[in-house]
Amino acid sequence: MINHDEAQIHKLALHVKGIVKDVFNHSESEKAVVVYDKNSTLSKMLYAAYKEALPEATFIHFDETEASVILETLSSLQASDFVALIQSSNFRLDAFRIRVELFKRKIKVIEHPHLNRMAEEEIACYIESLNYDVNYYRGVGPALKVKIDAASVAVVKSGDESLYYESGFESAKLNIGDYSEMPNTGGQFPIGEVFTEAKELESVNGRINIFIFSDTTYQINKPTNPITLIIEKGIVVDTENSTPEFDEVLTLIREGEEKVWVRELGFGLNRAFTKTDTVSDTGTYERMCGVHLSLGRKHGMYGKPGFKRGDGKFHIDVFVDTKRVTLDNEIIFKDEAWIV
Repeated sequence: MINHDEAQIHKLALHVKGIVKDVFNHSESEKAVVVYDKNSTLSKMLYAAYKEALPEATFIHFDETEASVILETLSSLQASDFVALIQSSNFRLDAFRIRVELFKRKIKVIEHPHLNRMAEEEIACYIESLNYDVNYYRGVGPALKVKIDAASVAVVKSGDESLYYESGFESAKLNIGDYSEMPNTGGQFPIGEVFTEAKELESVNGRINIFIFSDTTYQINKPTNPITLIIEKGIVVDTENSTPEFDEVLTLIREGEEKVWVRELGFGLNRAFTKTDTVSDTGTYERMCGVHLSLGRKHGMYGKPGFKRGDGKFHIDVFVDTKRVTLDNEIIFKDEAWIV
């Protein structure tokens, strides 16, 4: 068992303070509520960190508090108040979807879900991922969006393989901790991503190496050697160096959707997550500094002819062993960093 000392919790508290201040613009005149459990090491550490960062907040132990009491406390909040959800798995209050219902009332919400998927040795990496660098995220993120939205062609290089995008891109979405132009304030943390997809899915062709993929338990799977995806007209038609676990993922998609479409093109910004510094939960690791793709029809942000919003059963993240990314022949990623 790894000992997580006070220094680590204090560092985590400093990161929480930065997020509360720079992302949520929380002031002492606004109420704060922290709903937590103690079912994982990380949830206990985050509870202690929020205690240090927001001592005036109301703290609710989810497993020891009646649902009616939790709902009553949340119902007393006003627009612009702040709620933190520290969840080893995912909180359920019958039909009450906490984040959705709070967003409807313009309440700010930060979620830390699925903390029990993180291994003990991954905790230091998770802590670092919550370090919110305002200038980096709000500089690189919008600059990438401008370039993506204007680009006609992109090439993602991976080893000796290349994946080509030749139709331009949908308007890129930002997950960088700036909610000033969004209807809701908050979401799942850690953050750091700019994502899009090809305007015409069939314009995506080539070969690409992936070094990690999301398995059927929503956790990352790192094969011994990268797996090569062979993509024709936006569909994964074959693989090389595959594994039984990845074949299982592809079989599930094909059984449910017939074809394995490539949809999301994600540019992760979070520098705490790298090819070697990983966490087990795919939804958390998705922000890793580099490129990820989604396999399957499901990508609710963008509608396509024949692809209704919310259509499809699968959205499986795979992470590219990225060597270089170019947009209209301009290099925007190399040496594990974004260049904008």
